[in-house]
Amino acid sequence: MKNSLAFLVMASVLFFSCGQSNRGSGGAHPAANVFKKYADGRPNASKRMVVRDEGIVLRHGDGPDSCDIYGAREAIAFEYNGVYYMHYDGAGSLGWLACLATSNDLTHWTKRGPVLRLGGPEGPDSKSASAPWVYKDGDTWHMFYLGTPHTSPPPDRVPSFPYMTLKARSASPEGPWEKQYEVVPFKPTEGTYYTITASPGFIVKSGGEFLQFFSASIFDERHDTKRTLGIARTKDLNGPWTPDPSPIVPLAEQVENSSLYFEPKISTWFLFTNHIGLDEKGVEYTDAVWVYWSKDLNRWNVKDKAIVLDPQNCTWAKGTIGMPSVVAVGAKLALLYDGREGESTSHMGRDIGLAWIDLPLEVP
Repeated sequence: MKNSLAFLVMASVLFFSCGQSNRGSGGAHPAANVFKKYADGRPNASKRMVVRDEGIVLRHGDGPDSCDIYGAREAIAFEYNGVYYMHYDGAGSLGWLACLATSNDLTHWTKRGPVLRLGGPEGPDSKSASAPWVYKDGDTWHMFYLGTPHTSPPPDRVPSFPYMTLKARSASPEGPWEKQYEVVPFKPTEGTYYTITASPGFIVKSGGEFLQFFSASIFDERHDTKRTLGIARTKDLNGPWTPDPSPIVPLAEQVENSSLYFEPKISTWFLFTNHIGLDEKGVEYTDAVWVYWSKDLNRWNVKDKAIVLDPQNCTWAKGTIGMPSVVAVGAKLALLYDGREGESTSHMGRDIGLAWIDLPLEVP
C-alpha cells in the first residue's frame, strides 16, 4: 500500500492533469491516465473509452411512498415508442425495490414509484425485489429481477447473498407486473462459478435462442468474493435457462452486471459492466464502469477491455461508481450509472448519472 503522502501527491496530479480538463474535452487524455494497482492483485484495465459526463439526472429522496428515501442505484434503461423507461433500485423504508421513472430526453425524469413488492416471509424475494431486466417478445413483456431473502439490518437493508433470478410478466412496460414464482430461470448452484450469485442481466436473441448475460459469484477458499459474468440460454422465456459451464471472463476480473450494444459499423459487441475495486482498508466497492468488446457473443478475450467511467472523468462521483446501462440516442450512446457525490464509497445515498459516448463506437 502506498503511504498517505504518496497517495495525496498522486491524487493531486490526477486532479490537475486530468479531472478539470475532462469537463471540457469529454474524456481523459491518454497521457494523463493513471491506473490503480489493487492490494490483492486483481486485474485492471489499461485502456480508456472517451466519454463526456453530464452529471446527476435523478436524485434520490423524493420518490412516491418514500421508495428511494435512502438511495437510488442500478439504473436499467430502455426506449419504447419514444419514451425512455428506467427501472432503478429504490432504497426505501421496507427494503430495496424496483422503481420506475420515465423520460422524454433522458435528463428529466418522472418517478412512478415501485413496480414490485416484497414477497411473502418465506419467499425468495422476501427482503428485496430489485434490479429488473425486461425483454419484449410478441405482446408480452418479460421481467427478470433479483430476489433475496437476506439483507443488512435496517434502515439500509442492503441485499446480501444469495442473489437469485426471478420472473414476472406484463402486457405493458409500465406494468402491472405479475410474479411467476413457478418459473425458475436459473439459481445459485454448488460446484459452479455461480454458487452465491445468479442474478439477471442483459438479454439478446441470437440464432433462435435467448442469451442472458448474468452476474455470477463465489466465495473462494479464503471466503473472499470473486465475481464474473456468464451466459444463460433458453428458447422459452417462460421456461428454465441453462447457464454455460464456464463464465465469459475469469472470476478474478471482479465484474458484475451487464449492458450490451452492437456497433454495426465494425460488427462488434460492446459489453458494459461495473468493476469492484478495493479501498485502502481492504473494503470492496464499485469503483468504475468497464467495457469489453468482441465480434462473437460467445467468445470474449479478457485483454479486450477498457475503463469507461471512474473518478478521473466523472464530474461528481469521486469515490463509488456503479452499474451501467446503455441506450442508443441518434449519434450518441447514453450511459446511465449510479454513484454518490464526493468521495464516499457507501452503498447508500446514491443518485443516477448520465454520460455520453459518440457513435459509431470504436475499439479503445
